[in-house]
Amino acid sequence: MKILIVEDEEKVASFIKKGLEMNHFEVELADNGSLAVTRAISGNFDAIVMDVNIPLINGFDATKMLREQEIKTPVLLLTALGTISDKVHGFDVGADDYLVKPFEFEELLARIKSLIKRARVEPLLDKVLKVADLEMNVDAKIVKRAGQQISLTAKEFMLLEYMLRNKGKVLSRSDIAEKIWDINFDTGTNVIDLYIFYLRKKIDKNYSKKLIHTQVGMGYVLKEE
Repeated sequence: MKILIVEDEEKVASFIKKGLEMNHFEVELADNGSLAVTRAISGNFDAIVMDVNIPLINGFDATKMLREQEIKTPVLLLTALGTISDKVHGFDVGADDYLVKPFEFEELLARIKSLIKRARVEPLLDKVLKVADLEMNVDAKIVKRAGQQISLTAKEFMLLEYMLRNKGKVLSRSDIAEKIWDINFDTGTNVIDLYIFYLRKKIDKNYSKKLIHTQVGMGYVLKEE
């Protein structure tokens, strides 16, 4: 498996590279965001580990550029910034996971393996999902309610897709954390609750019939009342 490490701190890059190579990964390095984007587009990587604070193009912008180029390689962001707003911003630009420095190598390795495994599992799923007057076209990345198109971030789209595929089923916070983020990712409940809040503002706020419901002490459910 081939990993791109984007890190301008030589000691950190060398530490990660050595650890991954000991675990039978092939590793390439990039020390700035511009080089990372070029290599990610031209290379065939299984995952990208990218520091946020890198020269030329920061990790957030580099990730966004890759997603705009339809590069779907899983991206794990490394950063000293651990606030909820930082994490939300990372997910909004298309990152798949977020690890705050300092970290243990074993945790980084587990995250990488999980991201690669998840990316390789692509079951044949319905491409158009509906509940009441809410409709999602998974391929076109279009969401409409009552015929009106709704703009969602990448993570909001993933969350809504998961809820649509499990409509009528109560989804716990741990369910959502495992499927939309990573089973090892320590989201806390705040990130998940925040994204549900965002979805409600866009999906339910301007409509009399509410579709996203809270089951106190259990989680959330998408259903038609």
